[in-house]
Amino acid sequence: MCSLLRGEEMCLAQLFLQSGSAYDCISELGELGLVEFRDLNPSVTTFQRKHVNEIKKCEEMERILGYLLREVKKADISLPERDVNPVAPLPKHIMSIMEQLQRLEVELGEVTRNKDKLQRNLLELTEYTHMLRITRTFVQRSVEREPLQAQYEEFPFLEKDTMLEYSSMQRLGAKLGFISGLIQRTKIQAFERMLWRVCKGYTILSYAEVEEYLEDPDTGEPSKRVVFLISYWGDQIGQKVKKICDCYHCHVYPYPSSNEERNDVVEGLRTRIQDLHTVLHRTEDYLKQVLMKASESVYTWVIQVKKMKAIYYILNLCSLDVTNKCLIAEVWCPVDDIPTLQRALEEGSRKSGSTVPSFNIVDAYGVGNYREVNPAPFTIITFPFLFAVMFGDLGHGAIMALFALWMVLYENNRKLKNTRNEIWNTFFEGRYIILMMGLFSIYTGLIYNDCFSKSLNIFGSGWSVKAMFTEGVWKIADIRGNRFLTLDPNVTGVFTGPYPLGIDPIWNLASNRLTFLNSYKMKMSVILGIIHMSFGVILSTYNHLHFKKKYNLYLVFLPELLFLLCLFGYLAFMIIYKWLVFTAKDSRLAPSILIHFINMFLMQGDGMQPLYPGQTGLQKFLVVIAVLSVPVLLLGKPVYLYWLHNGSNRIGMYRGYERVRRNSEEELYLMRAHDMEEGSDHSDLSTSGERPTEEFDFGDEFLHQAIHTIEYCLGCVSNTASYLRLWALSLAHAQLSEVLWAMVMRVGLRMDTTLGVLFLVPVFCLFAVLTVSILLVMEGLSAFLHALRLHWVEFQNKFYSGTGVKLCPFSFSLLPSSFEHDCLL
Repeated sequence: MCSLLRGEEMCLAQLFLQSGSAYDCISELGELGLVEFRDLNPSVTTFQRKHVNEIKKCEEMERILGYLLREVKKADISLPERDVNPVAPLPKHIMSIMEQLQRLEVELGEVTRNKDKLQRNLLELTEYTHMLRITRTFVQRSVEREPLQAQYEEFPFLEKDTMLEYSSMQRLGAKLGFISGLIQRTKIQAFERMLWRVCKGYTILSYAEVEEYLEDPDTGEPSKRVVFLISYWGDQIGQKVKKICDCYHCHVYPYPSSNEERNDVVEGLRTRIQDLHTVLHRTEDYLKQVLMKASESVYTWVIQVKKMKAIYYILNLCSLDVTNKCLIAEVWCPVDDIPTLQRALEEGSRKSGSTVPSFNIVDAYGVGNYREVNPAPFTIITFPFLFAVMFGDLGHGAIMALFALWMVLYENNRKLKNTRNEIWNTFFEGRYIILMMGLFSIYTGLIYNDCFSKSLNIFGSGWSVKAMFTEGVWKIADIRGNRFLTLDPNVTGVFTGPYPLGIDPIWNLASNRLTFLNSYKMKMSVILGIIHMSFGVILSTYNHLHFKKKYNLYLVFLPELLFLLCLFGYLAFMIIYKWLVFTAKDSRLAPSILIHFINMFLMQGDGMQPLYPGQTGLQKFLVVIAVLSVPVLLLGKPVYLYWLHNGSNRIGMYRGYERVRRNSEEELYLMRAHDMEEGSDHSDLSTSGERPTEEFDFGDEFLHQAIHTIEYCLGCVSNTASYLRLWALSLAHAQLSEVLWAMVMRVGLRMDTTLGVLFLVPVFCLFAVLTVSILLVMEGLSAFLHALRLHWVEFQNKFYSGTGVKLCPFSFSLLPSSFEHDCLL
């Protein structure tokens, strides 16, 4: 419980590592994850350090492993289960791993290049086949559509021959040429317009779409292609057409000059495509075998390379001694783990076969102020509770809890953990706190008796309308003549008792429901805020006692607590007293708490009805105590520390010693060390390893305490008002939920026709979407931020400074991996 309540006690240890065993010793420390290394070469650049070449080799191996992982993922080959944790390989094995990876990269690269070349050839042959098949019909189609009288008179044989050959046109001197190929479907319109503008109509373009999808050789994505055939007259036009085809990245193929040549080309393409399919299938099988073999060891290599790189990085942080035979490292380590650290060094020396063991020298810095009380154990409960106070709804809390429970149950799913979506990662990492928020929202929803803006009558209402008629208070004419009627709890049988859990469901039907809930939630927010702040002030006592500053209990803690409780604690007392003492019968005689609280500061109130006997005298006494606590809080600590450092001609009284003259700082330091060993609770002078040479500055201490006093006294007022956000956010959430129900769901439920059932389906879908997007996401985020502010500003500033530095131990399990970031593992 000590480590949960406050941070571990740390020490700075100096490690002496033999050059031959340093690698193994750091490997053992990385497996344990206990220590954080300090950089002993801050003035040396990264490229000037000793093991920079080894780190470059590790980075080269990481590059090769990234290439292997991408190819394995592209081939849809599953990696083995990540339950292995190999140790870091020895330095002499680095070259063998490097050679294996390079050999595998070369082999995989050659096979991949051959496969890509074969696929590209196959695609070209397939496109050529489609081009020949589709262009065969172009001339036939044009002849069938054109009447015979429209043929050119210069070529009378066209009436007889339906197929015009290129060689025949050349013999007639027409200089007719053909260019055929394929183009992407999205470019065909622009391609056609460009041909018309540039060639001035001296071309005829025919095109048709390929039925099947063809793979794009550049992107690898399937796309639609269009086969085109361009007929042109003249060599200059032909050159222009070729340049336009190049600009639009057309795949141009030779156009046969006769039907016999076309048939021969088609037959040859069919044979070559069959051969390519066979060769490509064998190549893919061999590539899969290579990748399967690589996938068996790639995860082990990734772990080993990551550990090697981390070890050499840590070795660069160490410094050499004057003999260049020993490495010196400095680490931060928990005091309780010093024996474990020593055993790890011994194990590393044993593995390396070193005759001289590595050892450590501990420089204990004592108990520093970094070991203040940790607010996390208390925030685990108070944070979701304050969130639920603002988000209290049984239905919304159940949805949030189920969503968080789903994330908890599938927390080991790789697809959920390894994503690049930062918003999703934020939700997934906070799945446990979201689960707590949802469960607490269910509880507060039961207290508010609110479920999607509707109340649940689980135990039966404590109010009865029947008694108003049986006692003769209401008559039938009253119901017909009045839109609203008031239930009188003073009438026998109308109010039988409070609802067992939460708000009575009858308030959901009342016209003054908002007025009642406003008063209830506002007072509840003030009470919760005062309790929360008082608890924060009380937690500061743990810091004062732990750091052996007992004077802070009397000069800081006690004035703070008296100021808070005498003013605002008394306000909470009056609220609870009024709830308990005044009943429905005398509720009209109950005085206003706000007016009494104002008169308390004005020292007035004799002419008003008191809340209880002796109220005026008690209020004056509490105000005097609160006012007197301010100068104590302002001057007490600075004056005491001034007297402690400068009073009595610097003569101190120590337990077990006679009064001695402080002639030397060395004697004073030894006495302080003795006091700390024997558990003396003497003052500031013996705490947290502060050096005795530091001089006390009364001006600085007084200024610091003055700022703290002003901030605390004004903060008690502003912080108490700040907790009213609990009331405001709760009211806003309830009203938004009610508006959403009235404007969406109620519209569908009021339709009593057959179409109403069908209409209810889209209405419910709209209601569900708006509920999740507005009430759960937006309102949930708002309540989350406000609950966070209440803890950071109103609660934690009473005892928690948060100025420490987080320990980042050297641990292989905590090292980041670029492969996981790229979703390759």
